[in-house]
Amino acid sequence: MTISQSGCVPGLHSPANINTLSFKLTNDVNRFPHGLLQICLLDGKGGLQLMEVGELDRWSPENGCLWLHFDLTSEAAADWLQGRPELDPIVVEALLTVDSRPRLSRVGNGALLAFRGVNLNEGATPADMIGIRLWLDEALVITTQRRSLRSVEDVVGSLKSGDGPENAPGVVVELTGRLVSRMSDTVDDLEEQIADLEVTTLEETKTETRSALSHLRRQIIALRRYLAPQREAISALVASKFSWLDERHRLSLRETGDQLIRHLEDLDAIRERAAVTQEELQNRLTEQQNVRMYVLSIVAAIFLPLGFLTGLLGINVGGIPGADNSNSFLIFVLFLLAVVTAQIIYFRIRKWF
Repeated sequence: MTISQSGCVPGLHSPANINTLSFKLTNDVNRFPHGLLQICLLDGKGGLQLMEVGELDRWSPENGCLWLHFDLTSEAAADWLQGRPELDPIVVEALLTVDSRPRLSRVGNGALLAFRGVNLNEGATPADMIGIRLWLDEALVITTQRRSLRSVEDVVGSLKSGDGPENAPGVVVELTGRLVSRMSDTVDDLEEQIADLEVTTLEETKTETRSALSHLRRQIIALRRYLAPQREAISALVASKFSWLDERHRLSLRETGDQLIRHLEDLDAIRERAAVTQEELQNRLTEQQNVRMYVLSIVAAIFLPLGFLTGLLGINVGGIPGADNSNSFLIFVLFLLAVVTAQIIYFRIRKWF
């Protein structure tokens, strides 16, 4: 079985300067289709070289930069990683962890990274972010995921088109940039949502709007939970002293970090707008409720003396005025109308309504 891969031109890296991993994979070849999503051998020019899976056991850093991308839903992937004595146990544990928080750790001359990307899979919410774990040194990149991440597909696509990264650090730099760039549409969509909700709040008051605002704020909280430490991880990588990370890579990472900071600032602005809109909506609902209670209070105040008078004249005892007069009912109704008119005039003078 032939698999497209990308890697560095042989001879670009000196094995003496890196931790050489000798992969003995002869017995594992049949399991790769179940554990590996991508096997990329970079050609050093932004493209891919073709490589047989069986040739992985003969790979060494001087053959080119190798990128192995694993699907952790496959037990074969976990078995393979755990069975590699060349990999530090800390690295293996980090690559296999279920819930990863964005961070950077240095292990020897290699970098252990955990990043998050927005979930753009069908039927999912962007705030349900997908984790990707990375291990890299000068000539090797190992990445693991449990759910499909389009940023990885973007990098592989750029390699297939010959416009991809040229070396192992370039893979991480481009992947990081793709992860952050993919967030732009999500942030823009959130801005459109809050703009629509602001207009809706000004035009009419709906209880559904409160639920929409609460859902929007929860999404922002979920996004910021991972984006803030991801910014710190990128900054730490820029400031790191890895010999294989040159100034060009650091500059690209710095630009990616700045873009991520802008996303965070936009999310903070959206969150504040959502909070203000929610307060405005609550104030409008409270005002509507107060108006209704005010109207009911006025009505109760008007009918209070009427109820007292009708109740007083309705008691079944002797001596009720007008009991023997046939015009008493009409006189009493006119009297009640006069009372109501007097109350209304009084309320108007007092500016109660």
